[in-house]
Amino acid sequence: MNNQTQAIRNDLGQLADDAHALLTATAGVAGEKVGEARQRLAAALERSKAFYGRVRERAVAGAKAADTAVHEHPYQAIALGVGVGTLIGYLIARRCGRHGD
Repeated sequence: MNNQTQAIRNDLGQLADDAHALLTATAGVAGEKVGEARQRLAAALERSKAFYGRVRERAVAGAKAADTAVHEHPYQAIALGVGVGTLIGYLIARRCGRHGD
């Protein structure tokens, strides 16, 4: 999961850099449509930064809550993990048995 998070972070960072570069490159270009497009791009960039910040805050809060719950109830967390793993294994085995895989 951490590799996926890092890849998404890198992609978003690259997108932001490209958007800033586009805004900088078109700064001297005159024209009403170019100006409107620059304003929309700048607004979208700011909204995406705010959205990313909110998602990150929620993810961190969720991770902290999960960590606290696991530390407060370690045996229940282990039992839940074993139960979910067993259920998933059973469902996969049933599916593979039906299809002859």
